[in-house]
Amino acid sequence: MDQDERIYQDLQKHLDDQPVGYPATKSGAEIRILKRFFNPEEARLAMHLTYRPASLDRIHESLKESGLSLKQTESLLDGMLMNGVIGHHEKEGTRYFYAIPFLVGMFEGQLKRLTPEFLSDVATFTADRAFGLEFLSTKLPQMRTIPVGKSITVDHHVTTYDHVVEIIEGADGPFAIHECICRKVAAIKGNPCQKTSRSETCMAIGNVARNSIDTGMGREISRQEALDIAAQNEAEGLVFQPSNTQEVDFLCACCGCCCGMLRVQKMLPRPLDFWSANYYASVDAERCVGCGTCLERCQVNAVHLDGRSGLASIDTDRCIGCGNCVVSCPPEAMSLLKKEKETVPPASSEALYDTIMANKPGKLGKIKLAARLLLKK
Repeated sequence: MDQDERIYQDLQKHLDDQPVGYPATKSGAEIRILKRFFNPEEARLAMHLTYRPASLDRIHESLKESGLSLKQTESLLDGMLMNGVIGHHEKEGTRYFYAIPFLVGMFEGQLKRLTPEFLSDVATFTADRAFGLEFLSTKLPQMRTIPVGKSITVDHHVTTYDHVVEIIEGADGPFAIHECICRKVAAIKGNPCQKTSRSETCMAIGNVARNSIDTGMGREISRQEALDIAAQNEAEGLVFQPSNTQEVDFLCACCGCCCGMLRVQKMLPRPLDFWSANYYASVDAERCVGCGTCLERCQVNAVHLDGRSGLASIDTDRCIGCGNCVVSCPPEAMSLLKKEKETVPPASSEALYDTIMANKPGKLGKIKLAARLLLKK
């Protein structure tokens, strides 16, 4: 094995030790992906980054033996940032850099650099059982579902982090809008979205928005534009999935036909075991007329018509509480109910990944998860 090959294997192991790991597979697709993301010099530097932001000076200090100057170190980090494979923010004039997961993170950073070869490797890697177990075994999911605004009534006492309008109005900004990578991939594969013809539906907020704007992945929009786009997303029945944090970094608008997250949700036997949502839908049998509108609106196959009564019924093991069935129900028979136990998201992305890291399962934990999925329990 040559030295460069060893570097990529070492980087794979380093990334696998982060909160959301990056496992080795028999196909080797994970190494081919890393070679696309990093040149050998960048790969060596990336092994000095963790999910916790570190200052430029601190990163440079850790590279004493490399001989890199501070300016060379910053240039390499900026190159990786422009390639969408690391994270960055600036505070009081100090720059901080950190490692990001493959999902949600490095893959989305390739929005402008998709090729058939890359997508083939991504499909091979994400279809591997090792990746699936790593992705599903986190204590907290990286994303959550919040209701569309019109499905919420005044008696819900909705917390700020569960209300899309309040998230946007309360954020410091800036805001950026960019293409949905899931819809873009689906279109490349010849499967255009069935829910919307718009490509720009997903938002970045705050530091993530700054990176998106600086790297050219997204374009800056005003707060009012962000609210208007959110309203369009709601009107088309898209599912709001922000980062699973109180200080929201991004706000995706997802569909069941293209979204990787929702497609995984539909494949799982008990998806709510791996999902974060504070609401679920309920049917008023006296009002329901069995029209089936809610079936068409639901993105995760959580609604069906009862074979005997012909009325709508909710599978509470699948319902993610997005509220799209509520706002589209002609007889107003659907409503959202708040779960007895509210899930409060961590304050920030760093707090989220601290929690995931503290509860990262070992080999035995993943074996148990595999057994649960196999037995559909």
